Amino acid sequence: MSDQLVDIGQVILHGVLFDPKNTEAWRKMDYAQNILQSVPKLFDLLDERGVEYVLVGGIAMLAYVEGRNTQDIDLIVDPKNLEKLPEIRIEDRNRQRARGRLGELQVDFLFAKEDLFESIRNGYTTKKQFADRTVTCATVDGLLLVKMYALSDKYREDRHGSAWQDETDIASLIGRFQPIIPPLVDELAKFMLPSDVEEIRRIVAEIEDRIAKQSQRFGPAAP
Repeated sequence: MSDQLVDIGQVILHGVLFDPKNTEAWRKMDYAQNILQSVPKLFDLLDERGVEYVLVGGIAMLAYVEGRNTQDIDLIVDPKNLEKLPEIRIEDRNRQRARGRLGELQVDFLFAKEDLFESIRNGYTTKKQFADRTVTCATVDGLLLVKMYALSDKYREDRHGSAWQDETDIASLIGRFQPIIPPLVDELAKFMLPSDVEEIRRIVAEIEDRIAKQSQRFGPAAP
C-alpha cells in the first residue's frame, strides 16, 4: 500500500467526475470547489458539535487498500445527532439510515441505534490519518461486519452491482489482512436470520477459496 495519505475530497471528486452517469457535474463550474470545501466542513461540523461518528464505506476502505472508488461519505452516528447538523439537508430517511447532502457532497448515515452498528461503534474502531486530519474509522473487522451485513438486503433488492462491490471489498480485506472470520460471523448471527448467516458463511468460504486458488496461479517467479 502506498504511503501517500488519502485526500477524501479528491477521491470523491474524481469518483463523481469520472462516472459517465454524472455528465451534469461537468457543467457546474463551481462543482469541484464545492466538493473540496464540503468535505473538511463536514468533519469540522462533526467535531465542533460533538457528534461521535465512525467512518465506514468506500473512504474507510481506502485507509486499508488501494484502488477503491467512491462518491460519498458513509458514517455511523446516533440518529439524534442529526439535529445538531442542520446544514445537512436530509433527502431520504428510514429506521436504519438516512441520506443527505452538504452542498454537493452526499453523506450517508447508518444509525447506531441499530444493534450491529452500535456494536461496531463500541468495539470495532480505530484512528486513521487522512491527508488533512485524523478520523475515527472502522477497523478491518468492523468494515467486514458492515459489508457482510449489507449483502442480504442488497441481493433481495436486486442491487447486484452494489452487492458485488461489497464482495470485492470483502475479498480485498481478507486477502490483505487474513482476519479470523468465524467470530465475525458469530457476531452477525446476533442480528441476522439464521438462514442469512449461513448464506454469508457460504459467500465468505467461496471468497476464501478463490483467494487460495489465485495465490497458486503461475507458480513461483523465474529465478
